[in-house]
Amino acid sequence: MASSRQYLSFVFVIIFLCISQTCCHYETSQGNSPLYSQTNSNTSKLKLTSPTTGAPWPMPQSYNVKPDVNVINVGNFKFVHGKYQCMILDEAFIRYYKLIFNHNENFRRSSSYKILKFESGITQLEVLVNTPCKDNEYFKLDTDESYNIKISKDSAVLNSKTVWGALRGLETFSQIIYHDKLGQYVVNTTTISDHPRFPHRGLLLDTSRHFVSKNILLQNLDAMAQNKFNVFHWHIVDDPSFPYESIMFPELSQKGAYDPETHVYTQSDIQEIIEYARLRGIRVVPEFDTPGHTQSWGKAQTDLLTKCYTKGQPNGQFGPIDPVNNATYTFLQKFFSEIANVFPDQYIHLGGDEVSFNCWASNPAVKEFIKKMGFFFYGQVEEYYMQKLLDIVGRLGKGYQIWQEVIDNGAKVRPDTVVEVWKSGWEKEMDKVTKMGYKTLLASCWYLDMIKLGDWQSFYVCDPFNFPGNASQKKLIQGGEACLWGEFVDDTNLMSRLWPRASAVGERLWSNQTVSIPFVAQPRLEEHRCRMVGRGFPAEPATGPGFCKEEYIHS
Repeated sequence: MASSRQYLSFVFVIIFLCISQTCCHYETSQGNSPLYSQTNSNTSKLKLTSPTTGAPWPMPQSYNVKPDVNVINVGNFKFVHGKYQCMILDEAFIRYYKLIFNHNENFRRSSSYKILKFESGITQLEVLVNTPCKDNEYFKLDTDESYNIKISKDSAVLNSKTVWGALRGLETFSQIIYHDKLGQYVVNTTTISDHPRFPHRGLLLDTSRHFVSKNILLQNLDAMAQNKFNVFHWHIVDDPSFPYESIMFPELSQKGAYDPETHVYTQSDIQEIIEYARLRGIRVVPEFDTPGHTQSWGKAQTDLLTKCYTKGQPNGQFGPIDPVNNATYTFLQKFFSEIANVFPDQYIHLGGDEVSFNCWASNPAVKEFIKKMGFFFYGQVEEYYMQKLLDIVGRLGKGYQIWQEVIDNGAKVRPDTVVEVWKSGWEKEMDKVTKMGYKTLLASCWYLDMIKLGDWQSFYVCDPFNFPGNASQKKLIQGGEACLWGEFVDDTNLMSRLWPRASAVGERLWSNQTVSIPFVAQPRLEEHRCRMVGRGFPAEPATGPGFCKEEYIHS
């Protein structure tokens, strides 16, 4: 839409159509299961959603489309660059040519559309990047992703300040092309001016509770790019397994992985994933969560975890990382220096969530440490540990992200720390954390492992700004993340569970805040889901009964 006012006008039209019963929606009710819910209503009442045709997802900031339909001359079509060219752009041209023209969708065309003559068809998309791009550059948090597209009778031009904006524009261009009744590739006369609302649009995947193969991770990076996500938050290790194959400490995966031969990410795997993401404008932010969630670490580093005691005697159990052993910090310095070299992004996620103090409270050395330091509660021990870890990572030239518990437990952390909020009551938490001056990410309402019918709508209406903070506080919101934890997810269902449910989060983090009404978005989501299916993703149905012109084909 050209403006918020135009978007609202569009909304009123849709509302009128719904009142006239030409627009369909459905309702669900939550059951008793914490993981799945069932509808109590008769599912036969769910109605078909008529998909849009050639509509982009996520919705651009300004989107003007006219009924004139321009034919694309497929035989002669090509992407051309302007003054600046680099391998990132060349790779994208190849990728998007295949995405667009290896498609067989046969969308319906309104009889009110006017087909322009074929001889005036569009033969190229001119992609003009206004700043130099380098083959080896990495996408960063503050990178400009804006772009403009103008399509007229016989020309198509994409302008962007950076190559990364060009990638976002190429994705949008690929989505607004469709088939007419004659099977021609066509695109409406269109003007788009677009940029993301938030700079951090993340997707967390947990690869410890179940191992996820490299090929699935690569496929998911493609899906992320096609939904304009730009951060892969890789929760790579946790209590159950340690699949990261360390250079300096190879025994961590040899003893901590489910299988050290088949269920590990080698350094070669990791570099391939990082490079694949880079070419799509996606940052890879690794999470090595400590001091809790580290049971798999202790299988190789036998003195790393705190020994738990019962009645003054070790009971054979282990708790979080030992915060009072000097050897702990020697190990962490060496380990995170490796991580800083392996992962080029400016941030590392350091976790800090769900730290149980029970084991610390039972350990004589920790109790003596508290007495020596003059501490009054175990949150101060966590603060001591996190400060030491942040100092280590800071000296490596990296920024850091943490989960909210570190702040909730009273720990004071460095002022440039990014806090990720994930618990219920997030509105108060966001207010508190931003009042303290910390940059903040929201994850609370976007836990995709919690499933119910039609839940994309609840993801869609959750907004990071919906907390009682002032304008200065809201400037600290960097965006948010959809999270898929791995208790019930592996290669068999990861992609279908993510998509298109995560697409709702993608639009919330990219599009204007006024683009927020689920039943207005539903026809576009139906088209986008079918678009993903046509591109080879097993994206599950999200809006009720229906079908795609191209159904998913199992390989």
